Amino acid sequence: MPIFEYKCEKCGENFEKLVHSSSAEVSCPKCASKDIKKKFSVFGMSGVDKPSGPSGGSGCGTCSSSSCSTC
Repeated sequence: MPIFEYKCEKCGENFEKLVHSSSAEVSCPKCASKDIKKKFSVFGMSGVDKPSGPSGGSGCGTCSSSSCSTC
């Protein structure tokens, strides 16, 4: 069950809602308006290894070159 971010067009409230299905009705928790817009949200992860630069061996995660200019 995904959590979506919304903005109420009536009062401007930003909120998140756990949605059980795509047909679920969502309303503003502040003013109960159904005039809401789903916001674009970026999925974020913490604790994930980031690719290392040239000093960490491979310059890119997809090749064995020490310089990304040759990938």
